[in-house]
Amino acid sequence: MTGSRAGNMRLAPVMGRKRRSLVLACGSLALGLFTAGCTTPPPAVAPVPSRSAPAPVTSPSEPAAGSSSGGPAAGVRTPRGLDHIVIIVEENKPSQLIIDNSDAPYINTLAADNALAVNYQAVTHPSLPNYLALTSGTNAGITDDCSPGGNCTANVPNIVERIGESGRSWKMYAEDMPAPCTAKNSGKYAVKHNPFMYYPGVTGDKASCAAHVVALTQLGEDLKGASSLPDYAFISPNMCNDMHDCPVTTGDEWLSRQVSAILASPAFTTQNSLLVVTWDEGDDSSNKVPTIFAGPAAKKGFRSDAAFSHYSVLHTVESQWGLAPLTDNDKKAPVMSDMLK
Repeated sequence: MTGSRAGNMRLAPVMGRKRRSLVLACGSLALGLFTAGCTTPPPAVAPVPSRSAPAPVTSPSEPAAGSSSGGPAAGVRTPRGLDHIVIIVEENKPSQLIIDNSDAPYINTLAADNALAVNYQAVTHPSLPNYLALTSGTNAGITDDCSPGGNCTANVPNIVERIGESGRSWKMYAEDMPAPCTAKNSGKYAVKHNPFMYYPGVTGDKASCAAHVVALTQLGEDLKGASSLPDYAFISPNMCNDMHDCPVTTGDEWLSRQVSAILASPAFTTQNSLLVVTWDEGDDSSNKVPTIFAGPAAKKGFRSDAAFSHYSVLHTVESQWGLAPLTDNDKKAPVMSDMLK
């Protein structure tokens, strides 16, 4: 009995150590299992894009940053924004000769029903530099109403080149232009009111120019369908209907016909489109001219006191379609977003 008790006593420490080791091992295993059960595995690491990956598309309400000389790759359609933008430019009338003038009942009804900029300025005198500012953000060194060619060439980037590069369509509609892409005055057609004839990027390809710079008679056909009206349309009335050589009443009656047809077209009744009616210049030192936004994209019964200019219209087009600004002039000009819905 004494030997057995002694043997048992010798085995006790050994068994105690084994039990402690087993308990510790089991405890470690239990802790590991508990930790594993309560911890979420780390997410898989996504591949890092290469530096050559395309940058995110800029929102149409925020113009693309960077160099003003850059634009989207040819044929690459940038954000949708407005479906169509149609711009009509009248001539040589300051705001005080149009707004609240009983000789312009249609224009004043249009302004009251839609959005009117009451603090909008042309950028200079005479006509041509203003048309160039509206479409390229600069007068390109041209300070008079010269005819295109020689030293009277605007060899600068322009809005229709940007529009074409973005995958959109455009046309210039010139009233009484005798043939597409005409670079000389003819009857009541004044080439100084057709800025696209001054851009070598437009006139250099005769076939393309003839397809894009057309007579106003083509507009009626193009208005028949939303897809047949170009995304960007620039309309120049003849020298009488633009109020240059004829009374305000003549221009008002012309606008009543043309604007009514535009606003009743599928591009404006079924899509989110914008009509802009402005004047190239005033006749006083303030150079203030009325500018109206109409159509489904325009606010209704709205007047803006913000300081705008022709560069603002250009920047608004760029902003809506995600196009890089052409110059610092349009880049710094306020976008006319307060006049849009």
